[in-house]
Amino acid sequence: MKRRKNIKTVIYHGSIWIIGLLMIYPIFWTIASSLKPENEIFRNSASLIPSIFKWENYAQGWQGFGGLSFSTFFLNSGFVTTMVVIGTLFSSALVAFGFARVKFRFRTPLFVCMIITLMLPSQVTLIPQYILFHNLGWVNTYMPLIVPAFIGGTPFFIFLMIQFIRGIPHELDEAAYMDGCSTFGIFWRVILPLTTPALATVAIFSFYWTWDDFMTPLIYLNDTKLYTVALGLQMFSDPSSVSAWGPMFAMSVASILPQLLIFMFFQKYLVEGITAGGVKG
Repeated sequence: MKRRKNIKTVIYHGSIWIIGLLMIYPIFWTIASSLKPENEIFRNSASLIPSIFKWENYAQGWQGFGGLSFSTFFLNSGFVTTMVVIGTLFSSALVAFGFARVKFRFRTPLFVCMIITLMLPSQVTLIPQYILFHNLGWVNTYMPLIVPAFIGGTPFFIFLMIQFIRGIPHELDEAAYMDGCSTFGIFWRVILPLTTPALATVAIFSFYWTWDDFMTPLIYLNDTKLYTVALGLQMFSDPSSVSAWGPMFAMSVASILPQLLIFMFFQKYLVEGITAGGVKG
């Protein structure tokens, strides 16, 4: 029995290692390609070891285009991502508190409508949103990227926060109310500090999704000076001419670093927020 158990353990961990390597192989390939001469990237794509380490790809990629260095795209993405994360945290927590704790008319129908939007493809609302933002004069600005996070939040994050808040004992609300706290005071002083794990999870996922977002900036941003990292990477690829594959892979590696750092330092809060929300829900 012990031998059979050991064999199962070896098979299990071996399978996990193989699957893990297959999943991170594209990242290793991108890093290796960023250090290769361009004539080697696709000629011997299976090899991860460059014949010559071409660090110049990073210097060329960082120089950017037309007098705009790639640091401009990083700063733009950093600004947009920071504002979206702040707006998402505020709106998601506030809306979730309303659904989880406040009794008001049409709460159930509104909650059902919010859940339905989780299954609504983004392509369905793409054209109406563009028409709305165009009429407001927000095209070629950061407003379409930032404002929705402050006034609506994301249904997935709202649902996650609702599940977490429902696990907080109602006795805390009643005690705060007896001490003279208003409804907003209960939210700000009691509920919000207790939802730190869920807020951390929302912040991390919001950061990932906004930093990686390509479609929204592509639709609303026309000025190169306003481009985010995702659009900046696209400029290295020119189907009608020659694509700068080496610099593009180099800047792709650079764009991944913020996400890797966020995950490394905050993965504890990410797992804690997801598991706590699922168990308490």
